[in-house]
Amino acid sequence: MISYLEDFSKAFRGRDDILTNMHCWLRKLWKSKVSFSAQHGEEAKVTKSSTSPVNSVSPPPSTTSPKTAPSDPLQPPSALSSPQRWSRKYDVLVCHSCVDSDAEEGGRLVSFLEASPRSLRCFLGGRDDCPGGAVSTELCKAVLNSHVWALLITPNFLQDDWCQYMTQQALAEGPMSHRIIPLVKNLSRSQVPQELKFFISIDLNNNPDRGYTILHQTVLKYLEDLVKRHEDT
Repeated sequence: MISYLEDFSKAFRGRDDILTNMHCWLRKLWKSKVSFSAQHGEEAKVTKSSTSPVNSVSPPPSTTSPKTAPSDPLQPPSALSSPQRWSRKYDVLVCHSCVDSDAEEGGRLVSFLEASPRSLRCFLGGRDDCPGGAVSTELCKAVLNSHVWALLITPNFLQDDWCQYMTQQALAEGPMSHRIIPLVKNLSRSQVPQELKFFISIDLNNNPDRGYTILHQTVLKYLEDLVKRHEDT
């Protein structure tokens, strides 16, 4: 009997050892799972962080508005490109006698006015007349189609009937309109015809080039005033 109890006690103690060993093994297994889960979670966080969109770490957009280039103020249209200028075919009519010296002076004046950058539109008798047309008709059309009338007054001009005719047409069309500009050459002011003494003339006796420049500026001034008058109406 005593031997049986001793055997049973040994067997019972062996059972406790087995249970204790199983308990230790289960605890180790549980800790291993917990450690693996924690490690897997950290790896997932790192992976998610590394694959996040680039714009999530970009600096916030600037709140300052982009600078805009200052806009140039609106410029008024040039008198040379205005519709008022193009209402007539020519900017200036140059009237001279048919004597060669006067024709040459008129040609030099027109070449100066038509050259770039001045680029005025000029009517020159003998060049821009319509072949076959009546002289009186062509001269009247030239006066009507021109903004300004430049009269090259020389001793020969005073003796030319067609120059006198064109002068009268210009006086009838616009007597006080700032459109008649006498250009005096080889004459004193006292020799200027009475009907033209009321107009300020340009002296070509001493410095023709300066006189050409003054005429060009005068034509531009007339065109600018023409545009302003149209805008005011």
